[in-house]
Amino acid sequence: MGRKLRVITAIMVAVAAGVYFNNTSLLALHQSGKPVLLAHRGMAQRFDERDLKNDTCTATRMLPPTHDYLENTLRSMRASFDTGADVVELDVHPTTDGEFAVFHDWTLDCRTDGHGVTRAQSMAKLKTLDVGYGYTADGGKTFPFRGKGVGMMPTLSEVLATFPDKKLLINVKSRDPDEGEKLAGLLNAQPAERRRMVMVYGGDEPIDAIRRLTPDVRTISRGAIRSCVIRYIGYGWTGRVPAACRNAMVLVPINAAPWLWGWPDRFLARMNSANSAVFVLGPYSGGEFSAGIDTPDAFARLPQGYSGGIWTNEIEAIAKIAGKSRD
Repeated sequence: MGRKLRVITAIMVAVAAGVYFNNTSLLALHQSGKPVLLAHRGMAQRFDERDLKNDTCTATRMLPPTHDYLENTLRSMRASFDTGADVVELDVHPTTDGEFAVFHDWTLDCRTDGHGVTRAQSMAKLKTLDVGYGYTADGGKTFPFRGKGVGMMPTLSEVLATFPDKKLLINVKSRDPDEGEKLAGLLNAQPAERRRMVMVYGGDEPIDAIRRLTPDVRTISRGAIRSCVIRYIGYGWTGRVPAACRNAMVLVPINAAPWLWGWPDRFLARMNSANSAVFVLGPYSGGEFSAGIDTPDAFARLPQGYSGGIWTNEIEAIAKIAGKSRD
């Protein structure tokens, strides 16, 4: 009995050692360089994020502005890249005249002087609107950007043409598979090298269509995020990368990162070998995946020398901390 116990113990020790050496970052090649910064919403006005709901009008909860940039405009995107962003995130909606409008909200009433569902409009109509109309930081006493955003809602085609050599993350706002097919058609009309600089995320149905029709574009959906992270935690110790983590944009909440086998260097190397880009988010607490690495304290939670991706709502501040500010 004693010999049998010793054999079992030796096997368990050997397995544990194998798991350790297969996953420790101490023995992994460190990827040097500065982190890759993703500017969520570009240079945008911040707002009070407490008690948000799906229909909350964030433009009426604007914090006192520190700059005059408006999200999802060409001017905002250009400022983001100039500040140090490597990737800019933008939101799209299909229009009735065959374009994709770059705009966040499902409806126009909150942020603009228009009314109705965004995707029920023509791009020609959307071009007449003031995208700065609804912003207020004092409960409606003043509207500092009213009249300054007329005609500033771009099309996705304009964005691609304006920034032909820049990396973009496109957010599909619906769960409509037809929208995925339309976006796949637009992306497939781009050169292959341009498609490889674009990532897309959103609802499961449109993302499934894009993944099927445009396989060289990295994607992620809400369902795929969970599948990727949960499955990797389950069996990533073997070195195997789940299908949901392949050719993908892998979003990792900072509070989940320590649970990932091989975090950070071996994990980053595995995702890179699967043609996936990793971006660390702010802590996940069951809501939307939109909290970013936005403060010095949040940045300090990253491993020293971290060179993967960072998702941030404060590109100016984080670019300076990361040593990528171009000011």
